[in-house]
Amino acid sequence: MIAEDPREDDRPLPFFVYGTLRPGEVNHDLFLRGRVLTEEPGHLAGAVLYDGPGYPYAVEEPGETVRGELVTARPEAYEDLLAALDRLEEYVPGDPRNLYERAARDVVRAAGGTVRAWVYLAAPGVAGRLRDTGTRITGGDWISRR
Repeated sequence: MIAEDPREDDRPLPFFVYGTLRPGEVNHDLFLRGRVLTEEPGHLAGAVLYDGPGYPYAVEEPGETVRGELVTARPEAYEDLLAALDRLEEYVPGDPRNLYERAARDVVRAAGGTVRAWVYLAAPGVAGRLRDTGTRITGGDWISRR
């Protein structure tokens, strides 16, 4: 299980998105349109990206980087967006069947500085399988994989 500070569940954090929620990707407008204050480039240090069946998985690994966007929700839309993204990622707190775990991690802003953000990381069982047999996305950028 990915260790968390339970108090972070109560704080409205931005989201770090690295796959189908990025601008121009299939889920961006479906989930983020009208719910977001800002989107800015950033990266998650200490993680690698693996190709999945139509979407990527981020797996924590020292020395690597995943590129994506840091998304700040409108305050009035935060709870609905959090619930919608949990459903999209099929994340249920504490469920051993999760494909992803929502975790608070430090994300580096392209403009400088870091911010704590929610990131959907591959759940431990999925991460283990990906490390054994998965296909890494070179450079940690889902959009550049094409």
